[in-house]
Amino acid sequence: MLFEYAVVAGVLFGLFYAFLSIGLNLVFGVQRIVNLAHGDVIMIGGFASWELYYTYHISPLLSVVLVIPPTVLAGFIIYRLIDGPLSRAQDPEMLSLILFFGVSQILEALVTIFLGNNQRSIPDSSLVHGPVHFLGQSYPGVWWIVAGASIPMVGLVILYLYRTKLGTATRAIMADPIEAAAVGIDVRKVSAITFGVGLAITASVGAIAPFMIGGVDPSEGVNLTILAFAVIVIGSLGNIGGTVVGGLIFGVAFELAQLYLPSWSSLIPYVLLLAVLLFKPSGVLGKRVRSA
Repeated sequence: MLFEYAVVAGVLFGLFYAFLSIGLNLVFGVQRIVNLAHGDVIMIGGFASWELYYTYHISPLLSVVLVIPPTVLAGFIIYRLIDGPLSRAQDPEMLSLILFFGVSQILEALVTIFLGNNQRSIPDSSLVHGPVHFLGQSYPGVWWIVAGASIPMVGLVILYLYRTKLGTATRAIMADPIEAAAVGIDVRKVSAITFGVGLAITASVGAIAPFMIGGVDPSEGVNLTILAFAVIVIGSLGNIGGTVVGGLIFGVAFELAQLYLPSWSSLIPYVLLLAVLLFKPSGVLGKRVRSA
């Protein structure tokens, strides 16, 4: 029974991890931007959800939607500011890594200055009352609510990419930006919108992240960024479907490690990550690239 509990819990957390990571993979897939401030955006989304709940009594589930418009706008503006330097750089990926490392430090410092460094939490009762019983086991109700919210959000990203003209243009840029520009796609405009969408998804997951990670505090951004990178590398960099697979693998591996190797549980998923890098560097759903 404990095995079944760990697997179900791993799937619930895995869906959350997929939601947590998909914005990072979307941004990397289009612009090859290494966004080291990813976790800090999640953290800001968590503080926004906390503020909306305690000040205006707004449900965190509604906050998932409310944080999207301002974050899309902020992402669009940020991309317009950094697009020039990145396009002129000899190594734009390295420049983006350095740039967003600085952004991460600034965001953490600003939140600490204005909100303090104490952890904030939102009561589970804001989403659900009582546990959920499944297959003879009892699970925290918030796990099911957060996982349930993650599915349509991830689904919307997939629909955006595969069922809209903007999404088709986005995938074209992910495949080859030069050819995309050659067929008339405004690469800069689409990239700016996609960057905004990626940040919005990231902030929206932050609205419900406190229920899965135990709260929100200014210093958690680094750990969340590392977790998100682990998930997308396991699945496949630049592959949105791979993010879902990577999240599920990571979640189940972590929960099983907590059951059978509790003292090593925080290490096991990253050992899995190293194994994937060694034996299938392109990720579980990645395609092999044949050299000429």
